[in-house]
Amino acid sequence: MAKVAFTAPHAQAAEVGLSVLKEGGSAVDAMVAAAAAIAVVYPHMNSLGGDGFWIVQKPGDKPVAIDACGSSGSLATIGRYQELLAQKSLDSIPNRGGLAAITQAGTIAGWHLVRDIFGGKKSLPLSRLLGPAKDLAANGIKITESLQAASEKTFDELNGFKAFNELYLDNGKTLTAGKTLVNKNLADMIDHLTVADLGLMDFYQGDIANTIAKELDKQDSPITREDLAAFKAEALTPLTTKTSKGHLFNMVAPTQGLASLIILALYDRVYKESWSEAERVHHIVECTKQAFLIRDSFVCDRARMKKSAQEFLDSSSLDVLAKSIDSNRALEWPRPAEHGDTIWMGALDQDGTMVSFIQSIYWEFGSGLVIPDLGLVWNNRGLSFNLNKDHHNHLTPNAKPLHTLNPAFALLDDGRRFSYGTMGGEGQPQTQAALFTRHIYDGLSLEDAIAKDRWLLGRTWGDVSNNLKLEKNLADEIAGDLTKLGHEVAEVPSQIEMMGHAGGIILSENGDLQVATDPRSDGAGLWANV
Repeated sequence: MAKVAFTAPHAQAAEVGLSVLKEGGSAVDAMVAAAAAIAVVYPHMNSLGGDGFWIVQKPGDKPVAIDACGSSGSLATIGRYQELLAQKSLDSIPNRGGLAAITQAGTIAGWHLVRDIFGGKKSLPLSRLLGPAKDLAANGIKITESLQAASEKTFDELNGFKAFNELYLDNGKTLTAGKTLVNKNLADMIDHLTVADLGLMDFYQGDIANTIAKELDKQDSPITREDLAAFKAEALTPLTTKTSKGHLFNMVAPTQGLASLIILALYDRVYKESWSEAERVHHIVECTKQAFLIRDSFVCDRARMKKSAQEFLDSSSLDVLAKSIDSNRALEWPRPAEHGDTIWMGALDQDGTMVSFIQSIYWEFGSGLVIPDLGLVWNNRGLSFNLNKDHHNHLTPNAKPLHTLNPAFALLDDGRRFSYGTMGGEGQPQTQAALFTRHIYDGLSLEDAIAKDRWLLGRTWGDVSNNLKLEKNLADEIAGDLTKLGHEVAEVPSQIEMMGHAGGIILSENGDLQVATDPRSDGAGLWANV
């Protein structure tokens, strides 16, 4: 008898994923099914018009990374944008609308590629995997408090978009938790993907692509029909670093996976078991600052980076960087912060294959551009491009922008394998560091490592300030000590959603399993014997 597990920030998505695993489906198939379902039940956080990243690891094999993030349209030149902005009396790319729909939607191409690589004989039919998402969209979802909060937050910005209003407002008013939201056109699109000759790639090369391209062109998006047809996801070698605990893995550029690995590699170098809680938090925060300085200066499209991200993880480079961390004084901050709304999910199948997966549309409801006939909202990930041609992340055609998304994975020296991650923009590397160090270094259970009050440096989901935020119980314990070290501390309520929706699955060689999700979410961490 083997154990299977699934964790997601929405319980219905977790149930969909576990049901596939219990039928004998692979971790990859379970993730596709749950990814489709969570795009329906958590539409403010992710969409089939967004991006995805995967780390997949079979027992005994090296992890494989899947980059399914969209590149900018072929018309996305600085000159064209400057001209269009001038016509509209704007001085920067608008946060919403067609001009914000700069990059393609990569997530479905990722589903196609990962099934092609890892599908095998146990792969279930696409109709089975996408069926739950189709039914949820057709029959309606129960609006969560998280979705209501996002509706209220974005109302002033998005209520001028007709197609968005018709789908994501309730007779011109914000959504209300407990009511039902139906998206029949999205259900029809999902159904079409299961019967189209091109399968999932119909989204890029078939009837769905034609519908997408027509609407994007109408809304002044720089993405063309030809761009869609040429798009493919990529299988890559993930970034990795070795610490005293094992080998850690994360996504390559253009994601901030590099920052997540630097934080943990630096912490491992400076760590002392005798530290107090305040000292532990102080050092992780200082490691975070060093990682973010590198991220903000170098990370962009892989083809445009001055040196590869893996080079920053060279042992000698990390040793030098660790010397910059002052145990007695906080480095002055803030720096510009990254923003993002995301879902992370993890899976374990009966063969022991593990998946760490993340999917996003960037800001809540992405660009707000809805393709009416498909019930599909498009991402606004391209907002992270810069219109200054001398900036390393400047806008240019067919390039990938800086991404906050980064799924994490670890092969520990004691034989355990660990799939973990979180949503939360700027908070993703920090929350990953919190749950990893609390579980692996401090010995907390995975559930407690995730649930315990956290901290967050800088701006994240639903926030604009750049101080060091501490959830109340943690603030009561260590705020005074951190203030003495020079941190600008602010208290926020315990279990607040801005701290992200974390989750994890960890499996030992003898079969001991822990699976957990964040109490700050609407999620569930589920497992079963099969």
